[in-house]
Amino acid sequence: MTITRYRGEGRVSPWQELDQMTSRLSQLFGDRLGGELDGSTWMPAVNVEETTDELALTAELPGMQREDVEIELENNVLTIRGRKEDRREGGEDRRYHVWERRYGAFQRSFSLPRTVAADQISASFESGVLRVRMPKAAEAKGRRIEIEAGS
Repeated sequence: MTITRYRGEGRVSPWQELDQMTSRLSQLFGDRLGGELDGSTWMPAVNVEETTDELALTAELPGMQREDVEIELENNVLTIRGRKEDRREGGEDRRYHVWERRYGAFQRSFSLPRTVAADQISASFESGVLRVRMPKAAEAKGRRIEIEAGS
């Protein structure tokens, strides 16, 4: 019995077609295109949000612990790196029909604007979600200037 991914009925979007083409090319050429056939490379999903007071980066790191993640700031470049271990277990009596979970080492780097107060950056990790708070420097925040009455 072969298990295949359900693609749904109806029209296929161009993005879906591009994803399918990329998947087929990866199967043909493996890591020569930047990916590996065994699923050992992955890139965590990241959101970066800006408010008037700070930038906030949120990264989804399922199955990871705080000790598995490292954050570094150098020359206004914030780098997040880590390693998610493969948890394959079982002997010859176990085989996978679908393996979509990613594992292995990753690294993401982000250029920060000069408006971030680098010495006040903080990070927290809870339930597989990394949050990095980057407060803006006081001079980067807008302020209202009062107009004085002329003499």
